Amino acid sequence: MEESRENHGDGSIARVATIDIAKASGMVCPRIPHDTVEGRRVQQVWTVASTTNAILEFGDRLVCQGVQRVVMEATDSYWRPFFCLLEARGLRCWLVNARDVKNVPGRPKTDKLERSG
Repeated sequence: MEESRENHGDGSIARVATIDIAKASGMVCPRIPHDTVEGRRVQQVWTVASTTNAILEFGDRLVCQGVQRVVMEATDSYWRPFFCLLEARGLRCWLVNARDVKNVPGRPKTDKLERSG
């Protein structure tokens, strides 16, 4: 894996995947460099079932794409199978709390605004 060549000087990582994990599935979005256009990134969003086989196949796909880090957010303990199985595939996994990352610079807010009433 060419981790050092594709890491950016600002600490960002060139090949990363995010997963928003629910009870029966995870919404996945890997971001990797474009094959032919310098500086461009490619991303695709899809759903992965929370079954062992589906997670292992997904892990193999990420490894083949050269993904360096998997960042996941989950409610309750639904993250455990994803974390353990992807880590077993050799991927570096981070579990984050949505409360802590919702205001990260460069990350647009996509959730509907909560209104107090």
